[in-house]
Amino acid sequence: MRHDLTPAGTTMSDGPRRSTHLARGVAITVLGWILVLAGVAAIFLPGPGLLLLVAGLAVLANRYEWAERRLEPVKVMAFKAAADGVQTWPRILGSVLGALLLGAVGVVWGLRPDAPDWWPIADRWWLIGGWGTGATLIVSALIALGFMVYSFRRFRGVPDYETAAEREARED
Repeated sequence: MRHDLTPAGTTMSDGPRRSTHLARGVAITVLGWILVLAGVAAIFLPGPGLLLLVAGLAVLANRYEWAERRLEPVKVMAFKAAADGVQTWPRILGSVLGALLLGAVGVVWGLRPDAPDWWPIADRWWLIGGWGTGATLIVSALIALGFMVYSFRRFRGVPDYETAAEREARED
């Protein structure tokens, strides 16, 4: 199984190598779960949710068989959603406008203008995070635009785009 803590054939005298292997395993697991949780959050919040979920499962698949089994169906779902999103001009325009709006919100968030008069709670709670949050929104917008360009070039005008997307997801 992939989640063994020591490589096959190591002994107790292999301490430094064993510690390095254990630390690497913990780092992979922590990174994978951070990406998975961020992906789940980004499904409901602005951001590339399926992309982060795929990335997290891909990282975890290096250590865990359960993640490897779940990776392909999520990749197929992400590729199909990307292909579906570029099939009509209203979808394309809506996606581009949404990404541009997300980037604009990131800039405003980073600039952090004064809280408006209608803001009901303390001013310190207005646009929490400053440029950290703003940069995350801007990067999400850039990722979204990049994937729209990729999807447009790869799947726009393809007669059976769902099959093409599934094939593409399984090839990677």
